[in-house]
Amino acid sequence: MESHDVVQFLKDKTILITGGTGFLAKIFLEKILRIQPNVKKIYLLMRAGDTNSATQRMLKEFVEKEVSRVLRNIWGANLHSFILGKVVAVPGDVSYDNMGVRDCNLREEMCREIDIIFNVAATTNFDERYDVALGTNTMGAFHALSFAKKCVKVKMFFHVSTAYVCGERSGVIAEKPFYMGESLEGTYKLDITAEKKLVQETLNELEAQHVTKEVITSTMKDLGTKRARLYGWPNTYVFTKAMGEMMLGYYKENLSLVIIRPTMITSTYQEPFPGWIEGLRTIDGTIFGFAKGKLKCLPGKHDAIVDLIPADMVVNAMLMGMAACGNQNSCEEIIYHIGSSMRNPVTSSNIQEFSYHYFTKYPYINKNGKAAKVRKITVLDTSAKFRRYIAIRYVLPLKNICIDYQRKIKFVMRLVELYKPYLFFNAIFEDTNTENLRMTMRESDMEMDGFNFDPKCIDWEDYIMYTHIPGLLKYAVK
Repeated sequence: MESHDVVQFLKDKTILITGGTGFLAKIFLEKILRIQPNVKKIYLLMRAGDTNSATQRMLKEFVEKEVSRVLRNIWGANLHSFILGKVVAVPGDVSYDNMGVRDCNLREEMCREIDIIFNVAATTNFDERYDVALGTNTMGAFHALSFAKKCVKVKMFFHVSTAYVCGERSGVIAEKPFYMGESLEGTYKLDITAEKKLVQETLNELEAQHVTKEVITSTMKDLGTKRARLYGWPNTYVFTKAMGEMMLGYYKENLSLVIIRPTMITSTYQEPFPGWIEGLRTIDGTIFGFAKGKLKCLPGKHDAIVDLIPADMVVNAMLMGMAACGNQNSCEEIIYHIGSSMRNPVTSSNIQEFSYHYFTKYPYINKNGKAAKVRKITVLDTSAKFRRYIAIRYVLPLKNICIDYQRKIKFVMRLVELYKPYLFFNAIFEDTNTENLRMTMRESDMEMDGFNFDPKCIDWEDYIMYTHIPGLLKYAVK
């Protein structure tokens, strides 16, 4: 598999990408358009009221964003016409049958023309409403697969999941699939149909009680967390993503299924340029809290591995997986862990040290125009110690003084409970399939720079201090 195989494979292909306005999907779309302008067509599914609204959203959230900077340099004033000639913005929602595509003529056109489907749509909130997460992460995967079966030319279905579907397992996590009804807890058999029924019954009961939207949201969030923990997953997000994988494996039939499981996705390493990111992601809340000098204490372990992977490396792995699968008669079902813990681990203490050095050298300027003072963080190695620290330092002295402050403390503790499985995560992700893909590239003398997804090349200190943090401040925090 040579470098031109990927580019050549994309030529004259028609591709569907769901979750079209998400962070990863934008980088994926940009890469395809940049390396192969002769791709036939890309259908970009996104939530919108109609085709015109979808097109305007695509232009605003992709073409006019910084992620398209290199494309703008290449195409100049012709960029809009190039994009509109290649990309079809499709109003829809994977939570519904036919992915919510209401235009019958458009549906029929897509079913005739699409060659490959990449399902990138997801809701990534750890404590999302159970009905929303189940609809997008579980049934959304099923609806996208069902649509793929109607496409006469589709042979491959790609699904972006998360490595953390493993739950709170320790040791080495294998690249193996889930099977329908599998439960991490082991005592209870998971029935996705029953979960859907439970969600609908709960919503019906709440509607009958005429409760507020806030009560519905709170109840559905709590239900998701409760059901996830019943079956052995720490939160609604990874629980519903695991069920999505089960649905795909069970119903794929003759389609080749490729599941991409990235770890914590960070800013771009090289492409389209270093450091691009949208929003505060994974470790960024901690880094930004550190920058402002407000983060004084953190639960976790100093030597805990934080499995990071730059977004463009995930995209490169997706493209290489596509080419590898496309060059075989059938790749059945294969899972790729895309992370760094196996080959080039970075620890929590490393990230704290890099952040400390960066913001000591380049202080963050607050709203008042003053430089924030950074300090070393106290790390407490159990959640019990952290709760005790918070209680003694903040809650008890203020319990009769500031109710609003206590609410903030309660909110912080809820976040700690949500993130606890990752703050104390004690596993690494096997990447045998991913390494085999890299070996195929090396053996064919492929140009790694153009499709690099090898974490061993990352100098974490250099990347965090001189790519990720500057990118975070420029593009996410602004």
